[in-house]
Amino acid sequence: MQNHFELFQLPQRFAIDMGRLDRAYREVQNKVHPDKFVQASEAEKRVAMQWATRANEAYQTLKKPLQRARYLCELQGVDLQTESNTSMPGTFLMQQMEWREAFDEARQKNDAAGMLRLERELNSELRTQLQAVGEALDLGDYQQAAQQIRACLFLEKFITDIAALEE
Repeated sequence: MQNHFELFQLPQRFAIDMGRLDRAYREVQNKVHPDKFVQASEAEKRVAMQWATRANEAYQTLKKPLQRARYLCELQGVDLQTESNTSMPGTFLMQQMEWREAFDEARQKNDAAGMLRLERELNSELRTQLQAVGEALDLGDYQQAAQQIRACLFLEKFITDIAALEE
């Protein structure tokens, strides 16, 4: 069975051409869209629907950098240990504590500007971490990438927590 990269005829790496991904996705969808199988047998319709679903799943995975990174690790058999391995470099742990303190302080003071500053800082750090993830993956250093992906997951969840609080 093809992996997501093979399905869209893309190189199996973190850095991908998003325009090429979009075009390949539309091409696959055009071939397997259920509307093209209206007159087909039930079996052919079912296969077309399975391919369309698979193409959607593959596209959503490759389109999002963090999901693409996780998928690349998965293809290499690298377990991210998101539940069992919470170890992080000391500097990142210290930074986490500072962010949490800033979050608690802004929440207690109902400081919308402070929350926005924190959210911008976290988004910036997430972009930096994702770049490092991509570099590690494209160099084949999947263990380093796995650790950085766990950091990205923390940042993503923290950003989501802030957004939920703002609502």
